[in-house]
Amino acid sequence: MIPASYFFLLSVVLFVLGIIAFFLKRDLITQLMAVEIMLNAANLAFLALAKSSNFLDAQVIVFFIITVAAAEAAIGLAIVMLIFRQKKSIKTEDMRSMKG
Repeated sequence: MIPASYFFLLSVVLFVLGIIAFFLKRDLITQLMAVEIMLNAANLAFLALAKSSNFLDAQVIVFFIITVAAAEAAIGLAIVMLIFRQKKSIKTEDMRSMKG
């Protein structure tokens, strides 16, 4: 059986990689994927907590995070498509002129 500390370590690594990708990449699709990686890292940490402490309420929190991640992906992709139609680019540098 795999110890829960390995899952915690993996979730920390995934979360840090998501943060790095969010701040280094400059297109919106990659930034949305980085946010998804960070949410999945939080899910993994909650599941490791549920496994290590037999506290099964953490699994309910995981379902809420999955719901938020799905909504974020759908709405975020719709916003990216609208921005691409207007600006013909999804680079964040091109979004600086969007004011209003």
